[in-house]
Amino acid sequence: MNSRSDNVLVFADLQRITGYQRRSDVERSLIEQGIRMFRGRTGPWTTTDLVNQAGGYTATSQDSYSPEII
Repeated sequence: MNSRSDNVLVFADLQRITGYQRRSDVERSLIEQGIRMFRGRTGPWTTTDLVNQAGGYTATSQDSYSPEII
């Protein structure tokens, strides 16, 4: 069972999304794309809101979706 919030993208998610396996490559990819990330004990993590913000997307109160769509 996963105890993380639905809005959080952990290192394993970021590896799958970026296609990189090494922590340094994943972090570099996020930085190059302007995605704010945090460095945790188990690797970098971010949120779908920060990914959207880097992409120029501003959520409205009617927008509601799960990170499972990624």
